[in-house]
Amino acid sequence: MGSGGGSVCSSLSYSSSSTCFASLFSICSPSSSSLKLNPRRFLFHNPTNLRKQAPLRCGRSPEMESKKPIFDVETFDDDFVQKLVYDALVWSSLHGLVVGDKTYQKSGNVPGVGLMHAPISLLPTAFPEIYWKQACDVTPIFNELIDRVSLDGKFLQDSLSRTKKADVFTSRLLDIHSKMLERNKKEDIRLGLHRLDYMLDEETNSLLQIEMNTISSSFPGLSRLVSQLHQSLLRSYGDQIGIDSERVPRNTSTIQFADAIAKAWLEYNNPRAVVMVTVQPEERNMYDQHLLSSILREKHNIVAIRKTLAEVETEGSVQEDGTLIVGGQAVAVVYFRSGYTPNDHPSESEWNARLLIEESSAVKCPSIAYHLTGSKKIQQELAKPGVLERFLDNKEDIAKLRKCFAGLWSLDDPEIVKQAIEKPGLFVMKPQREGGGNNIYGDDVRENLLRLQKEGEDGNAAYILMQRIFPKVSNMFLVREGVYHKNQVISELGVYGAYLRNKDNVIVNEQSGYLMRTKIESSDEGGVAAGFAVLDSIYLN
Repeated sequence: MGSGGGSVCSSLSYSSSSTCFASLFSICSPSSSSLKLNPRRFLFHNPTNLRKQAPLRCGRSPEMESKKPIFDVETFDDDFVQKLVYDALVWSSLHGLVVGDKTYQKSGNVPGVGLMHAPISLLPTAFPEIYWKQACDVTPIFNELIDRVSLDGKFLQDSLSRTKKADVFTSRLLDIHSKMLERNKKEDIRLGLHRLDYMLDEETNSLLQIEMNTISSSFPGLSRLVSQLHQSLLRSYGDQIGIDSERVPRNTSTIQFADAIAKAWLEYNNPRAVVMVTVQPEERNMYDQHLLSSILREKHNIVAIRKTLAEVETEGSVQEDGTLIVGGQAVAVVYFRSGYTPNDHPSESEWNARLLIEESSAVKCPSIAYHLTGSKKIQQELAKPGVLERFLDNKEDIAKLRKCFAGLWSLDDPEIVKQAIEKPGLFVMKPQREGGGNNIYGDDVRENLLRLQKEGEDGNAAYILMQRIFPKVSNMFLVREGVYHKNQVISELGVYGAYLRNKDNVIVNEQSGYLMRTKIESSDEGGVAAGFAVLDSIYLN
């Protein structure tokens, strides 16, 4: 999902540590603007735009000194692992840690048909507590930043103007946004359910942000269950493994997301209105969504309905007072779990539905402006010098955000493009796409940059370049379809954030749980629903 799951997130910028480019960026020496060969690693020494846009720190912090693994999977015999797997599968089945089995035709639209356990890590992954606290600390600041950027229509339109020419999907989104600007339409009640993705980079000793997800931030339901699963296993086997279940952070992502939606529903102030979840026609990750809807019903007595965009176009209308009516029911909040990819818009019906929703007075999660704020190009623009100051006043908050910015560059920068062609293993090429499986790595970076140079500059705006992150590799048991495999893996932390504002009144601004995704280190992509990664939790060390 645009932000995360049925498409996960979000395109994870995973890298293989086995690559010969076993290092990343440094600006320790300002004396040269060229790429130099270090006896131990390749370093960027203050290249044009690198220092300006995303200063990276050098030197090794004591917090990042390598530590012994929390447990050694090599010491686990097969009988013990099989016992863990069995208990994990039973727990998953009993508690709803499940997805639709793609081998069953109806599993994507008929609940209860063709269930199987979600792909999981058998045990939690170690994560330094200092960086966990850092990620939690910056979440409310990022929430506020997203809201303020969304209100600056000119910034969004100007920043994405060239992307519009190169990317049809972004162009259609911008057209809807432009229509709302022309009508001076205000979104007084603004709800954001975000996920901010990070990786720990061993080369720069930093927690670096992969992306900001503002639409369909998936897996708040299943991620909470994975944390509970790991806590349960460690309570049963912690003494044998040698680790403590209390070091797995409590994860209340589903509850906090549902609470934020409920508060937005209250602000809308129509007790007969429903929450509408926009879904894909075939959604095998429906149980993650149903977990949230069930909390809305059981805790808040709010009805949630599920509609595809095509159904919204057929059944929907907007009344004179702005009320969105779908299937005869007034809609207070629209929670998008689709609409983040061109595949979600196979016809004009889906685009008509998106425009209809935007024209209404319903609270959108996200609004078209929030959706655009999460695009890769906006992320790259925010990394430029002085841009954060356009939206935030607190210098300490700005410094905290910049500390976790990875290197981000436009393809308009010839120096960076030259370096990426020469050393493609140090970069990731990202299009304006969500959902996993879209990023470009390795030699493909060089080939695509050379292709764009031949075709002219128009295609450049469809992509950005990002610093490739090199995380720590560890051994872990991954479980898919009831079978475990021991693999070398890397992980990505997603921190959820909820934000609700009604005009000048900020009602919710909080960190709202987390998602850990773990994948085989030799795989570039990392979406769970796309089949690359598994759901995981963290063990603080």
